[in-house]
Amino acid sequence: MSGGINYLDDPDRVLTALPPLRRRLLALLREPASATQLAARLELPRQRVNYHLRALEAAGLVEVAELRQRRGCVERILRVKPGALVVDPAVMREGEPAVPHDQYAAEHLVEVAAATVRDVARMQGEAAESGKKLLTFTIEAEVRFARPSQAQEFTDELTQAIAQLVERYETKQGRPYRIVVGGHPAAEQKER
Repeated sequence: MSGGINYLDDPDRVLTALPPLRRRLLALLREPASATQLAARLELPRQRVNYHLRALEAAGLVEVAELRQRRGCVERILRVKPGALVVDPAVMREGEPAVPHDQYAAEHLVEVAAATVRDVARMQGEAAESGKKLLTFTIEAEVRFARPSQAQEFTDELTQAIAQLVERYETKQGRPYRIVVGGHPAAEQKER
């Protein structure tokens, strides 16, 4: 199965994928299977499994991988659509006021990250449909500050460094790129 992104920006499609049985079916359908095979594996009636598969298919979350002749019938082998399911964070924010721009507010960082998810997922889908690749880059680092004030000093220096790089590479031709730099405390790594 190839990579990619299945971008969900329609609340109804998101709701279709949420029930526990449907999430389980999506996980199992990483490997193609029929309703009969899935029903046996889940120890559920085939009709119940087929009902949920039809809903997932109608929402565009699964697709027919193969049709097989079996005992005078056609068996449909389904699979989850290739790629990660990405839900547009704005689906849950309908009607809420915009978050004010505050460089140091956690809410603003989340809003910028959500916009990045939304934009990259949409563009990746469009690129995949046209047989192209989306050129992106990611830079990740971890830094430890001896004192809280160093976080602001670091941010000021980083802002200046990026401004200098932008000035050096900026041109009127070519495709514009959005650069997003965010920082947050590193999450604790849980031992396995």
